[in-house]
Amino acid sequence: MNIPDIRTLWFRGMSAPGARIRLLCFPHAGGAAVAFHDWAALAPPEIEVVAVQYPGRQDRLYDPCASTMEELADTITTALRHELTGDLPLALFGHSMGSSVAYEVARRLEDDPGRTLTHLVVSGRHRPRVPQEEAPGPVPTDTEVLDRVRLLDPEGAGLYDHPELRPVIMPALRADFGLLAKYRPAHLHRLEVPVTVCGGDRDPVCTVEDLKSWSDVTTRGLDLRVFEGGHFYLQQRKEELLAFVASQLT
Repeated sequence: MNIPDIRTLWFRGMSAPGARIRLLCFPHAGGAAVAFHDWAALAPPEIEVVAVQYPGRQDRLYDPCASTMEELADTITTALRHELTGDLPLALFGHSMGSSVAYEVARRLEDDPGRTLTHLVVSGRHRPRVPQEEAPGPVPTDTEVLDRVRLLDPEGAGLYDHPELRPVIMPALRADFGLLAKYRPAHLHRLEVPVTVCGGDRDPVCTVEDLKSWSDVTTRGLDLRVFEGGHFYLQQRKEELLAFVASQLT
């Protein structure tokens, strides 16, 4: 039997006949849907894995990057209504910047009568800061962005040192970090769905206390799981992470 790919402007994945829930995955800053390319094979058959393809990278290289979190979340939510059927209940997973994007999309989906949102899973990032807690920062320079990438992903950061690749991949990374610097929602919206939080025990920028801060955005309680590893613990702990996420969703 041929199982069709899910390939639209905004979404990448593989149809999962018999799935009972769809897990929509949001990549980190500078990342793309390919970050989740093998999750479908590792997930149990009850879960259909679909990843978001942000503009400005890979096969969307020439699409303008979003300049604000609001623009990105609004556009993804609209794309969900037009590009993915609402036949399955929906859970959201985001890593790093993707956690903030997933939260903003979850806020919007709670008011959508055509979707059943069941769960938000966030990873490697603190909950959104409101302006009273932290003022928006200046857009970081390229040097500051690359210093941050080297701190978070020492192995993968070498990609940005290739002179032929850097002009191609730097614009999306620059745009994403600029978007995050400006992102301060006016207030915290408490979701009516459970929130699960994951992170690495050696993450240099997201502590366990940062992970616990997500309890402020749910009325349904918070589950926390800390894995061995750094900011990109999920690359080494992929199967363990997916098993845990599946246990939360099914």
